[in-house]
Amino acid sequence: MKVSESWLREWVSPNISTEELVEQLTMAGLEVDAVESAAGEFSKVVVGEIVSIEQHPDADKLRVCQVAGGEDELTQVVCGAPNARAGIKIPFALVGAKLPGDFKIKKAKLRGVESKGMLCAETELQCGEDDSGIWELPSDAPVGTCLREYLNLDDQIIEVDLTPNRSDCLSMQGIARDVGVLNRAPVTPPQMPAVEADTKETLEVSLEAGVACSRYLGRVIRDVDLSKPSPLWMQEKLRRAGLRSIDAVVDVTNYVLLELGQPLHAFDMNKLKGSIHVRQSTAGEKLTLLDGQDVELKDETLLICDSNGPVAMAGIMGGESTAVSKETTDVFLECAYFDPIAIAGRARSYGLHTDASHRYERGVDYQLQEKAIERATELLVAAVGGKVGPTHVAELADQVPAERKVELRRHKIESGLGFSMSDEEVVDILTRLGLHLVENTETGWVFTVPSYRFDIAIEADLLEELARVYGYNRLPTTSLEAEITILPRNESKVGLPALRQQLVAQGFQEAICYSFIDTELQKVFNPDQPPIELKNPISADMAVMRTSLWPGLVQALQHNLKRQQSRAKLFETGLSFHSLEKQVPMLAGLMYGDRLPEGWSAKAEATDFYDLKGVVEGLLDITSQSFRFVAAEHSALHPGQCAAIELNGEVVGYLGALHPQIQQQLGINQSVYLFEIEQAALSEARLPAFKPLSKFPEVRRDLALLVARETTADALLAGVRAAAGEELVDLKVFDVYTGKGIDAERKSVALGLTYQHPSRTLTEEEINSSVDAVVKRLEEELGASLR
Repeated sequence: MKVSESWLREWVSPNISTEELVEQLTMAGLEVDAVESAAGEFSKVVVGEIVSIEQHPDADKLRVCQVAGGEDELTQVVCGAPNARAGIKIPFALVGAKLPGDFKIKKAKLRGVESKGMLCAETELQCGEDDSGIWELPSDAPVGTCLREYLNLDDQIIEVDLTPNRSDCLSMQGIARDVGVLNRAPVTPPQMPAVEADTKETLEVSLEAGVACSRYLGRVIRDVDLSKPSPLWMQEKLRRAGLRSIDAVVDVTNYVLLELGQPLHAFDMNKLKGSIHVRQSTAGEKLTLLDGQDVELKDETLLICDSNGPVAMAGIMGGESTAVSKETTDVFLECAYFDPIAIAGRARSYGLHTDASHRYERGVDYQLQEKAIERATELLVAAVGGKVGPTHVAELADQVPAERKVELRRHKIESGLGFSMSDEEVVDILTRLGLHLVENTETGWVFTVPSYRFDIAIEADLLEELARVYGYNRLPTTSLEAEITILPRNESKVGLPALRQQLVAQGFQEAICYSFIDTELQKVFNPDQPPIELKNPISADMAVMRTSLWPGLVQALQHNLKRQQSRAKLFETGLSFHSLEKQVPMLAGLMYGDRLPEGWSAKAEATDFYDLKGVVEGLLDITSQSFRFVAAEHSALHPGQCAAIELNGEVVGYLGALHPQIQQQLGINQSVYLFEIEQAALSEARLPAFKPLSKFPEVRRDLALLVARETTADALLAGVRAAAGEELVDLKVFDVYTGKGIDAERKSVALGLTYQHPSRTLTEEEINSSVDAVVKRLEEELGASLR
């Protein structure tokens, strides 16, 4: 929120500098992001008036103006602005003036005609964004007055970054309250008298949404003249708050929003049909908003409706069909209290964010509406005239928020803040903050919470307020003392650090991705698993909880590929969300690009399935579990390059190549290899144990077996281990061959069997007997034959 210091000091003006004020706000929890001047640096610019104007004799687009306000009675200035005309008041830069950018005004001749000064646009003085012509000042602006003094431009704009809980400070009134408390200075709001009604005309209102809208105020104002602009002082205050002037009605509602924190909306009375109904939407209803956007409404969106249907999205944005325009003569002004829960997230669900929704979803004072509508009426009538009807109040008294009480105990102050405060200081700070002491108890106090402080609900909130106002920099500091005990390490468990270290050692980098992903991306990777939808998503592309870590890793890969990173090895640990009750910790990884980094000694070979499998096997070797890789299918993986990881017959993970269709859909031009496994399956560690080395020789036998093409290496190895006996100490597949000399339905698999006995040398007969047993078993079980 942007705060004009001069406007703030109209409410409260402690005897401190801008720098002290900024530091004070930040230390009070209202962090200041920036401080900037309200206008550019310029001098010798006064209020001028164009007395007469003539066409330049030698230039079609230039005119010669006679301007009052300078040192002489009239000063000749050549101007090319399209809106230059006799009788208007404008900023007049005299000869010798300095404008922003160190631009100096000198006497000059333009196409042979002398010019002694310059008529300025808003942008040339850095006082606005309108550069379409010279800046037109109000007709009552005093000619010859210094423009900086007239508009009070020696002002600072303080940009405050508010936390979501401090909705009460989303207004000048709220900031002023805090500044007054911090400096023990009186807060003097402007006079806001009630406006007497000229007519008895009202518009009937019915509240049909219960607690979502428990109070709605409306007022009919007839015969307004919207050809009149809002006053310049109001336009200037809006500009300094970051809002541009639109018309008197919009400017007034925006002004009250900034001044008091209460959103309002104005309808063209003659475009409303029948009475006003505040209700929840039905899916499928349609509404065209003020920005021209057509929206199809979802269920449970709070609406303002007339007899024909929706005319506004409550607390968010009005509708185009009842918008105020230049032709409007009659206005219906609304001001309501909407429950924060009813508004929270609704704007974002439609891709919207407005000043009104920003405040309503954080909480607007539920006792502010009458004051706000009276203030808006007063300002509007002063600007554009009109006949005012009485304020019609529709209220569900039993649904309006009840007054809250919070108890504060003395001993909690010392235990929570680290020091004790006197009873008088505690009561003084909290009552200055607007809380009302209703009861003194034996252990402390009971306070009622003001209606504008939605963030105070429990005892800890009161402790925070005491610390904030007392001053965080004044809180005593003490050294922490604790007995540090070294915790035992359970060597039978594998922790995440060991798994991370294993992957980092193999060249992987850890990624941290959002747990929220796009709905369409979820369907791409896991279409059969319905995701958990978020009720209040951060954005449309973060609408559901992930059921796998793969989407986030693939998005991270895409991000890197767009930045010329052609090789990636990423991993992530985190939760996959299958239901509100089932959240599974997972470990996932991704490999892409060349097997090895570019170098003179390495060939440029692409990563393949077996590189990924080797990485996963390295992880599994850390544990004491016996895993199996089984050919499988997964909707996100290549049908021919996909394996399930099984533990005790249960699938605990998958690995393989990304499905070619998904790869093409995501715009990735090379194969991507992925794995994902449950962290629980990797938790059991292999305990270190000494095993003596045999001093007797090893014996190796190689077997070349012909087997059916569909026979897996895992089946062959399992058969060998089952038949070879305890002396088999090593077993590996060292060759697979298909092609010339081999039946097209079969393949040749070469196995290396290594035997060794711990206490003696094995005999030839023992080795041959074992090999024969292996061959026989493989023949019987798998139809294998020696090549």
